[in-house]
Amino acid sequence: MAEEAKNKKKHIVMVPIMAQGHIIPFLALARKIQHTAATTFTITIASTPLNIQHLKSALSSTSPNQIRLAELPFNSAQHGLPPNTENTEKLHFPQLVKFCHATLSLEAPLRSLISRITEEEGHPPLCIISDLFLGWVNNVANSVSTRNLTFTTCGAYGTLSYISIWSNLPHKKTHSDEFWVPGFPQNHRFHRTQLHRYLREADGTDDWSRFLIPQISHAMKSGGWICNTAEEIEPLGLQLLRKYLQLPVWAVGPLLPPPALRGSKHRSGKESSVTLEACMEWLDLKDENSVVYVSFGSQNTISASQMMALAEGLEKSERSFVWVIRPPVGFDIDGEFREEWLPKGFEEKMRDTKKGLLVQKWGPQLEILSHKSTGVFVSHCGWNSVLESLSNGVPMIGWPLAAEQMYNVKMLVEEMGVAVELTRTVETTICGDEVKKVIDMVMEKEGKGKEMKEKAKEIASHMRKAVTEKGEEEGSSVRAMDDLVMTILSPYSL
Repeated sequence: MAEEAKNKKKHIVMVPIMAQGHIIPFLALARKIQHTAATTFTITIASTPLNIQHLKSALSSTSPNQIRLAELPFNSAQHGLPPNTENTEKLHFPQLVKFCHATLSLEAPLRSLISRITEEEGHPPLCIISDLFLGWVNNVANSVSTRNLTFTTCGAYGTLSYISIWSNLPHKKTHSDEFWVPGFPQNHRFHRTQLHRYLREADGTDDWSRFLIPQISHAMKSGGWICNTAEEIEPLGLQLLRKYLQLPVWAVGPLLPPPALRGSKHRSGKESSVTLEACMEWLDLKDENSVVYVSFGSQNTISASQMMALAEGLEKSERSFVWVIRPPVGFDIDGEFREEWLPKGFEEKMRDTKKGLLVQKWGPQLEILSHKSTGVFVSHCGWNSVLESLSNGVPMIGWPLAAEQMYNVKMLVEEMGVAVELTRTVETTICGDEVKKVIDMVMEKEGKGKEMKEKAKEIASHMRKAVTEKGEEEGSSVRAMDDLVMTILSPYSL
């Protein structure tokens, strides 16, 4: 009983925003903290009931039993959203801002959870780790005299770009298409086309500004930031982010699922339309570095005309490909896929020739990227996808669609040299020949393609070193995690 009481005192509460691309890294961070700590923490991940159901599925027997789940009541219909909408996945982009504003209603249930923990254990949790987009949690932590740390599930460069542009709206202060972003060197320029339409139109009084600007401001007053990256792969981004925040930043990434968790369902609670075994058997038939992998993440899709052009380009390239495909923009992203969205006879031809494998809704991404036959990743360049690709030495073709993805691509192209950009957003027009040209360039065994592949392999090596745990060669991310745990355990006073 004494040991149980001792464990209960070391309690961390985690609060991710309700989006798959955030919940998965929060779970990975929880596992990493438990793995690192010499003492055992009790970690409670708090989210809404339907997300907790997904997390229960994702929490396998390999997860420490000290990771608990707590439901925060949430009624989407009360916020003008479809019933049982508790995750960004099922929302069209215009509904996202309404969903984000609705997350403010979680404050009262979170306060109740913290009060219950405080009553049961005799003191508040040691720490609350909250999502960048839930900056209001910092106020909750301050009110109960505990520490709040912000977890940005993105990289350092993308995070700084995103928070600085939203906080300062620098594009509104110039008529030029190119502009400087506070926090970056003066000669570093961003382009208006790298801004999502809602950000280009933002003026500080619009719905997105009214949500994001206060949340970023609150998060910048927390006790420090945890970043899903490594010192070796983002030296510039981390240096600039620390200077801008004037706070500790722990680079503890890459936070990738442990090897024991094979199959995407065990990581995410999601089912793929193709079994892991069938996918691996298909890839086994292909030559090394010969397959193009295409996926736009858990909640993104492209327009119908772009989908048609992408299919035409893939066919013209005559390369083998795996495409995780969803209905185009304007349709239910989780709905049934219609053959009319692809060139006539495309799916049958690809299946019969074994040239293409079309996977609906969700695919075993990490396994595909780690397979020797995968040569390039056509991606929206969300940060989880970037880390999974680079950790396997796979170069990328960037097609950013939203959030900080444009800035991730900018860094991958300009700073790392491991990607090329095909196009931006769902608003652009693209043709099959453009798709073929870019695929050919990246897949070529000499020139640009060879150079990108070598750089991607080098970064994969850096990422492995960052998480090395042995002796004097202990990696930077391991040291950062040790320091993070020590900070959480250290006495805290306001």
